Amino acid sequence: MAQPPLARYTPAMNLKRSFFALVVTCIATSALAQWQWIDKDGHKVFSDRAPPADVADKNILRRPAGRMPSTPAPVADTPPADATATGTATTLPAPAAKGAGVDKELEAKKKQAADAEAAKKKADEERITKAKIENCARAKQAKATFDSGVRVARTNAAGEREVMDDAARDAETKRIQSIIDRDCK
Repeated sequence: MAQPPLARYTPAMNLKRSFFALVVTCIATSALAQWQWIDKDGHKVFSDRAPPADVADKNILRRPAGRMPSTPAPVADTPPADATATGTATTLPAPAAKGAGVDKELEAKKKQAADAEAAKKKADEERITKAKIENCARAKQAKATFDSGVRVARTNAAGEREVMDDAARDAETKRIQSIIDRDCK
């Protein structure tokens, strides 16, 4: 009896095998997302759920990836009753003092951003002012040319040179005057 030839792997089959291996790896990795801690009797406990609240943070040996230890909010120390009666000053606890530093850093960053915005606005205003001065100078030069009575020629859309008639000169003079009125203040 003749045996069938062995099947050869095609690139599509290799791709399917690679995809299957990736899926299996992801599933196996999620199975590793286990909690490990030491209970009150000293035994190691493995679970897919978080330990009970009575387990100290130091007894938690392993957390699933991405789980950070829970840190309780710092509680401010209350001064003894006799300290307020005697009038002695109380100092802020370290976390509160550090929080005040964060506010100072935030305020400094806000001030720096506001200063940068003001500098950018000032630079934009200077650029606009410079452009207006240049436009004013060009418009005054063009007005002087038109007022001198010299023949002025333009190039039309077809690339031909044509001399401006009186109506076109008047329209151009009015346009130049509006530029002068706008930019030469």
